Amino acid sequence: MSVPSHPFRESLHTSLMKLRLHHRVVLASTIALSGVSVCALTARAMYRDSPKAVVDQAWQIVNRDYVDPNFNQVDWQEVRYSLLDRNYSSPDEAYNALRDALKQLDDPYTRFMTPQEFQAFEQQTQGELVGIGLQLTEAPDHALTVVKPIDQSPALAAGLKPGDQIVKIDGRTTEGMTVADAAQQIRGEAGTQVTLTVQRENTSPFDVTLTRARIQIPAVVSAVHQENNHRVGYIRLSEFSAHSADEMRAAITSLKQQNVDEFVLDLRDNPGGRLDQGVAIARMWINDGDIVRTVDRHGDAEQVRANHTALTDLPLAVLVNGHSASASEILTGALKDDHRASIVGTQTFGKALVQSVNSLADGSGLNVTIAHYFTPSGLDINHRGISPDKVVPLSDEQQKELMSHPDEIGTAQDPQYQEAIEALEAAS
Repeated sequence: MSVPSHPFRESLHTSLMKLRLHHRVVLASTIALSGVSVCALTARAMYRDSPKAVVDQAWQIVNRDYVDPNFNQVDWQEVRYSLLDRNYSSPDEAYNALRDALKQLDDPYTRFMTPQEFQAFEQQTQGELVGIGLQLTEAPDHALTVVKPIDQSPALAAGLKPGDQIVKIDGRTTEGMTVADAAQQIRGEAGTQVTLTVQRENTSPFDVTLTRARIQIPAVVSAVHQENNHRVGYIRLSEFSAHSADEMRAAITSLKQQNVDEFVLDLRDNPGGRLDQGVAIARMWINDGDIVRTVDRHGDAEQVRANHTALTDLPLAVLVNGHSASASEILTGALKDDHRASIVGTQTFGKALVQSVNSLADGSGLNVTIAHYFTPSGLDINHRGISPDKVVPLSDEQQKELMSHPDEIGTAQDPQYQEAIEALEAAS
């Protein structure tokens, strides 16, 4: 897969050249993936019946690219001998051995994905999925709750609503099930069906059978809000997928045409995504100045800067919380350090590591940490996060209210959004 196929390819290409990451997607995310190259397809045919070959392929990638040349004080050569000294009766046995080897690095972001997991996450990174189009969250009482059905999805057509609780999936209770577990159960081939048992407020549980389909996931939603005598362009960015920069450009352009006076950029609960998309979006807001500095295992640094292509210089406030991670933090750190925006909300997640994602011979995937990143001021936010200019925590009750009524996010009923408006007014 050729990486420079998205906006701002010139900067990404430079970064990839210096980090030696040709033919791989670079990620600043808790999850992200690349496509399968022609070479990988050829190798897949060669190694289809050889789990040991796939294990060694993964070992070689880590050995070549992992950010820590000391491998967390693990004898990585000895790990290879141990992996290849075994005979694997099935791919699953080989996968488990590989996972055990990677655990020794003590890096949750360097991880193995089965072919099924790799395919699902690859779709997500491309901004699409095969499923029913349902965004779920885990409520404070641990119930799996619908945030919203995606536009033009089977879930929307079936009448599922924000606040609905999913209590069973194909007859299996969701009690104790995480959002990731539920998503795995709901996914499937396009054209197949899944039955959800839904608990809606003031109703008895009822079943809804949906047919899975291929769905494009919008990363950006935007609107114009009238706040006192100001017109505010509100933009919510949910992830940094392959189409995020294009969607952000369209949103900023549209809101400017509607004569907004200022912007609120909502990055709350955004886990990150593709590094190229984060850089591209930063350049839409920052006309001049540094965006991020990456440092690889050899200590080689690459400074990525704005390139005088900002779309607006109107006042900006950015909303963040503890689930704003990685690429979200790259963007937030650049906007804060360059004094381009007021940051409002709570401390961000604290992930300052960059991954590349590699397709393996049998269709599985390997996520490998290949660099650290630093904000323009040189701050290492790993395990620390970014402190907002204005700290605005939400109580459990406030979080539950917004979770149950997502249409209130970015409105007068949203305390953090209201504080962002106040920050803009104070700066004007």
